[in-house]
Amino acid sequence: MASEDIARLAETLAKTQVAGGQLSFKGKSLKLNTAEDAKDVIQEIEDFDGLEALRLEGNTVGVEAARVIAKALEKKSELKRCHWSDMFTGRLRSEIPPALISLGEGLITAGAQLVELDLSDNAFGPDGVRGFEALLKSSACFTLHELKLNNCGMGIGGGKILAAALTECYRKSSAEGKPLALKVFVAGRNRLENDGATALAEAFGVIGTLEEVHMPQNGINHPGITALAQAFAINPLLRVINLNDNTFTEKGAVAMAKTLKTLRQVEVINFGDCLVRSKGAVAIADAVRGGLPKLKELNLSFCEIKRDAALAVAEAVADKAQLEKLDLNGNTLGEEGCEQLQEVLDSFNMAKVLASLSDDEGEDEDEEEDEEEEGEEEEEDEEEEEEEEEEEEEEPQQGGQGEESSTPSRKILDPNSGTDTSDPEKVVSAFLKVSSVFKDEAAVRTAVQDAVDALMKKAFSSSSFNPNAFLTRLLIHMGLLKSEDKIKAIANLYGPLMALNHMVQQDYFPKALAPLLLAFMTKPNGALESCSFARHSLLQTLYKV
Repeated sequence: MASEDIARLAETLAKTQVAGGQLSFKGKSLKLNTAEDAKDVIQEIEDFDGLEALRLEGNTVGVEAARVIAKALEKKSELKRCHWSDMFTGRLRSEIPPALISLGEGLITAGAQLVELDLSDNAFGPDGVRGFEALLKSSACFTLHELKLNNCGMGIGGGKILAAALTECYRKSSAEGKPLALKVFVAGRNRLENDGATALAEAFGVIGTLEEVHMPQNGINHPGITALAQAFAINPLLRVINLNDNTFTEKGAVAMAKTLKTLRQVEVINFGDCLVRSKGAVAIADAVRGGLPKLKELNLSFCEIKRDAALAVAEAVADKAQLEKLDLNGNTLGEEGCEQLQEVLDSFNMAKVLASLSDDEGEDEDEEEDEEEEGEEEEEDEEEEEEEEEEEEEEPQQGGQGEESSTPSRKILDPNSGTDTSDPEKVVSAFLKVSSVFKDEAAVRTAVQDAVDALMKKAFSSSSFNPNAFLTRLLIHMGLLKSEDKIKAIANLYGPLMALNHMVQQDYFPKALAPLLLAFMTKPNGALESCSFARHSLLQTLYKV
């Protein structure tokens, strides 16, 4: 480095912000390639007693510089916040993973306990996630509250790696009696699409402590939105949901509305530019009307919502005393619809919360709406192959179709109809027969659970019954464990997974079996992925057993 560059760097560092345990190099445009380049930065870090936050945003850090900075961090056990967004400008993508690995190793060696990690605006792609995967799985992140990965280009692959790392972090931290309690998750503009979003939804369902989720502009369609909605239902503390600029359509909107009915802490909903359309908006309006007492902001702008649906949304917020903003701009209300909307809100003194309607698209004709709905159906038909496994999961949840009876056969639910409970294979057969009729209807669910209890309590209490053999045979029949026997795996795991979720919570269940079951539930498996909600629920239960 030239002498004038060193002088300039020294001058810049002299202006470094130091306050409240924070050392900031933010926006200094430092080009740190070598150990020599980073010498003064390292000195600042080493001299800072009680370092709790390190800001490196707006600089560019190379592999060698990252390695020596990491070495300096090894002695900073009090570090809690890493503001490391936009710190690889101009770097080759191949440089970023080793740099992140070094920095992560420094934090792990230090014994740091992070509460915030921000790696936003670093275009590292899926491989970059590998760079901090070990850090996320380590004890340094057991205390993590905020994870920010906005605009990193993670893609589907990166989303899956991230989801697995978060799940592993939760598992390992729970084993030490201090489960991961992540509160804020930010991952906008990452091209996660349905598969990435679904993988993350599984992790969210396991964690259960989220308060803010920001995932705008990720190319997520209704299968991914539905998976997220199911996960959100298991996170009762959610306050902010930002899924702006994804594609709900009616299916996704209805699924999300169902979840919103169960949440009581939500303050901000941003579904702008999400194509919820009129039927979806009506479903969301129904959810708002029936709950969300703390709602402050509702954004349904640019969603192709027509006048009547928009009016339903306005009427739904009548009792929302804390509401500050209702955004319905960019929809198809027409001039008269805009006036009616303002009148409705004015009737309960809430006209001031309505955002500008300057970009309203005007009222569509009925024929145009029909064409749009047909277009939506065609679009969804194109997705059917992609969703086929997911639909298999949803059918038993919805209670069957056509002429099928919603009440399971009494014979199927009779666990005492000749089952030899000393034979694990016969018990597995009876368990699968009973659980196969499981549906999310109170009467059916209770009947199945009672039958499972009667069967398994009798089996586990028998001195001649081998619990390990039972679980092994069950995993084989579920297609989760290979066997030399030619056994055809059952087609749909939803019922068995839900029955297992009930069984493992009972006193008669041997807790020693939980680790083995957990190990197979966390392994990648297509059959399990097609039953994401049931798998989420069982995983969450197993982590608590």
